[in-house]
Amino acid sequence: MTDEPFRIRAAAPEDAAAVAHVHIASREVTMPYLPPRRRSDAEVVAWVRDIVMRRAAVWVAVDRGGAVVGYAAVEDDTLDALYLLAGVLRQGIGSALLAAAKAYRPGGLTLAVFQKNTGARAFYARHGFTVVDSNDGSRNMENEPDLTMRWQPVTNSTGTDG
Repeated sequence: MTDEPFRIRAAAPEDAAAVAHVHIASREVTMPYLPPRRRSDAEVVAWVRDIVMRRAAVWVAVDRGGAVVGYAAVEDDTLDALYLLAGVLRQGIGSALLAAAKAYRPGGLTLAVFQKNTGARAFYARHGFTVVDSNDGSRNMENEPDLTMRWQPVTNSTGTDG
């Protein structure tokens, strides 16, 4: 396909099952504290196909062999999802997906992250997101305490430390 280890592209409808697989596998491996999944694989595929891909801008990370190894979804100014397969973490794929999301919403992005997801929290902080709100878990279906984080681009009118 290419000499690059991965590439980012817009998701296509035929990617729905692969995106659902990344979503399920990533959550199971990286967030073992979540309650057992209530939706079947087929229900997650239908959710991705009928809701996520229709409402959001979605990008996929594809490896050399053409397999989807990660995805990001932005609806309005919210980064609704950024998931990677565990085997491709720390290879720049999450950063590349986040860069696509930031380019799509250059005015800023908001996201929710579980408080226990310290790896994701650190990743977003490295990419300029700051905590703007916290919650006891009553606003998500997992009932897990979460944080709202926001990235606001630096502009000429934005003060900086440097």
